Amino acid sequence: MNALTVVGSAVPRAGRMRRNPIWRTVRLHAVNPAVFFGMPWVIAGSAWVVSMVVGLIIRSVAGGIDIEGMRYSWAVLSPQWYLVVVGVQAVGLTFSFALGIGSTRRDYWMGTLVMFVLVSAEMAALTAALVQVEKATGGWWLGVHMFDALWYGQNGWLTDFYTTFALQLLVLSIGAGATTVYMRWRIPGMVVLAFGATSALLVAGTVVTLVQGWAELFGWLAAIGIVGQFTLLLGLALACAFGGYLVIRRATPR
Repeated sequence: MNALTVVGSAVPRAGRMRRNPIWRTVRLHAVNPAVFFGMPWVIAGSAWVVSMVVGLIIRSVAGGIDIEGMRYSWAVLSPQWYLVVVGVQAVGLTFSFALGIGSTRRDYWMGTLVMFVLVSAEMAALTAALVQVEKATGGWWLGVHMFDALWYGQNGWLTDFYTTFALQLLVLSIGAGATTVYMRWRIPGMVVLAFGATSALLVAGTVVTLVQGWAELFGWLAAIGIVGQFTLLLGLALACAFGGYLVIRRATPR
């Protein structure tokens, strides 16, 4: 075997290893699919069971009524707190390994965002569908509201899908973006991030209060509607994702 043969055989191998590097990151995140696609529904299912028990208790006392007060329950949002942690772990546990197997920072981050989009779309589609099932069955034949609560169930399946998608992508992006700050600057970076975010919120609130603009702000939010409000959240998710990419370009795996 001569040198040309060795080089010729190595080029296809390298090409195969570089094929679909973004999808390779998605597959890396999906090694344990229960983290992304199982546990959120275990949490939601547990919240549903609790809601059913509460509904049965209320009906046993008040009789066969539609329990409108449960529309203000936040049980439908119960997986969100877990998904913030998923966003943290998705980057913290795989970044070093991904670089070790030849992924670039850009490919890794794009693959991570693709995974977040897939998870958000899956959660959004099923949540919106469950809202419609709950409405069709009259609250699971008990007048109970878990999915058909808060803003859900008022503007159709597509709106429920869009708002859930935006919210899921936001919490995942916040978790992942914060993790990049930790990997780049460790505890000092997290302290600065927390202080900066808190200070920005306080300054914004103070300015609105001083100019007596709360009524105008709430009026504007009401005017743009639920879709407009969640479009703002989607924009914030994209900003977190872009900021995370800028930071991870110089993050040091440890």
